[in-house]
Amino acid sequence: MRPVQPTCALLMSKDSPALLTVRDAAERLGVTPRTLKYYEERGLVSPTRSEGRYRLYDEENLKRFGRILRLRSLGFSLQGITEMLKRPLEAVDGGHRFSTESLQQIRDAIAQQVEALDAHIETMRRELKEAQKQRAELSPDLDYLERRLAGENADALLEQRRNALGKAAGASPARRIRKSRTPAPDESS
Repeated sequence: MRPVQPTCALLMSKDSPALLTVRDAAERLGVTPRTLKYYEERGLVSPTRSEGRYRLYDEENLKRFGRILRLRSLGFSLQGITEMLKRPLEAVDGGHRFSTESLQQIRDAIAQQVEALDAHIETMRRELKEAQKQRAELSPDLDYLERRLAGENADALLEQRRNALGKAAGASPARRIRKSRTPAPDESS
């Protein structure tokens, strides 16, 4: 039988600070339990676990969640927030801000991620171009085979392919010479 999840808002022991269940923490923060679990999955927060493996959140977790939620409300990405959470805030004019050094570290880390993504995008573009080229080369073959299976005459289809190649080659004399020397495929072999 599965253990019952604690329903009280605060779990307390003599030696540990007050802990909230995921439901209670979500209610206190004004978000869904799934939001808290998602941020945990992304590595932004690490709650403790009860003996029954339920997530339990302390005040530090709630402060961290509050910070994450504020940054999200300002439009920062989760990757950017991850970098920001790695750096301490400094007390400045009654508030807390990043030092210039921390800002530079955050900028550098995000710039590296952007550069890596740009390189990945370029690689994917090359791969896409190659895949499109291969698809374009295979499409006439597939068309020929489907038409042959549908009962069309092989000689007529091969003549159509030769004509299409001649039009594609256009004014390329070398291509026309190669084409004229290439015998038609023999389907009987």
